[in-house]
Amino acid sequence: MEIDFIYTIFGEISIWMNTNQGVLTFLVFIVTMTFGWISGIFSALRQQPKLSVSLIDGPTFSCTFPTGRKHGDYEVHQTGIALYLHISNYGSAPTGIAAVELGYHWHLKPFSHNWLKYRMGWFWLVNQSVVLTDFQVAIGDSIKVFPFLTQLNHLSRSRPKTYLRIGEATNGVVYFEQQASWGGCFPSPSHGFTKIKLRLRDSHGRQYVSKHKIPVKNLDDAFKYNLRFGETHRELHGDLLPVQENQVPNETDNASDGKP
Repeated sequence: MEIDFIYTIFGEISIWMNTNQGVLTFLVFIVTMTFGWISGIFSALRQQPKLSVSLIDGPTFSCTFPTGRKHGDYEVHQTGIALYLHISNYGSAPTGIAAVELGYHWHLKPFSHNWLKYRMGWFWLVNQSVVLTDFQVAIGDSIKVFPFLTQLNHLSRSRPKTYLRIGEATNGVVYFEQQASWGGCFPSPSHGFTKIKLRLRDSHGRQYVSKHKIPVKNLDDAFKYNLRFGETHRELHGDLLPVQENQVPNETDNASDGKP
């Protein structure tokens, strides 16, 4: 009796499936597409680039120096920051380095709008400055030239590498200049260091933010790595540093040399 009932049920199911074969095929298709779509989303979420940033010893420092000019009662100063970066892609997809941005706290006294905005918050330099010559250092009788991250070197054949496949890394110097300022509008120093924030943007629009401490050096120490450190903005405005003005011939020197 029970066996006949089971046969009857299977027979009815078989007839129903044969009658509605198109409906079942469509339902299987929908279920397969749904699972495939969901699987694709999770696969895409897993395949993302991830960039890590670290600083390398060498041309990694901040330097604020006087220009020899005044703005009212304030000495005018210039700030340049060089960073020798190591960037690696430890994610699961390749990506390109689209931009490197630099933030730091100004050395302002409370309380003012700028103190709240740039001392408690961050002052950002979102564009690198063009370096007028390569960063280099003498090691014995040899000269080591540091590669740039995004610019071309003049003294070496190294080329910028900003596209990183999975597991690849790159090294390079980035350079920033803040326009001539006065007062406390410079990176706030503390025990010979200043705190910075780096923000990398990749070709997918993702951001990678990290905080670091870098040494604060004087201009003589900066010149050991680059004799034209801090000159980019001044060169653009035709304004040289006071320490170099005695090297520029004036009209009297030209006349005595017989030059027009």
